[in-house]
Amino acid sequence: MRLSISAIGKAGKGPEAALSKKYFDRLPYPGKLMERDSSKPAGLARIEDEGGKILATIPSDAKLVVLDERGRSLSSIALAEQIKQWRDDGIRDAVFAIGGADGHSPEVMQRADIVLAFGEQTWPHLLVRAMLAEQLYRAEMILIGHPYHHG
Repeated sequence: MRLSISAIGKAGKGPEAALSKKYFDRLPYPGKLMERDSSKPAGLARIEDEGGKILATIPSDAKLVVLDERGRSLSSIALAEQIKQWRDDGIRDAVFAIGGADGHSPEVMQRADIVLAFGEQTWPHLLVRAMLAEQLYRAEMILIGHPYHHG
């Protein structure tokens, strides 16, 4: 199963980008890190533009996991089990969406199969990419019984 991230904003060449790439490169099946920018001014027009760009990156039959502070928290094992269930059901792609500073559009939220939060704190978007990439790698390692996850 391909695990991809669709994110608003460009990571550039900083340490967060390097860390995201490190975990993405370790995934057993190549995923994609799809980055999009919006040139719209802050507000509703920007949120809708960013939402359209995120939705354009998602295959029609993919599962969509939206990262949002109002989402539910899943343990690493629960995330791995969800990925396993989708994989066993024949789903080929799961895309994890990280929105812009103003959040996701209503269209993205409606399309979501899961709304996921990384706790109650607010995290920098570039750091969330690295954390998410690591969790996707960890989920894959849990599913194959690799000792990377010691939980």
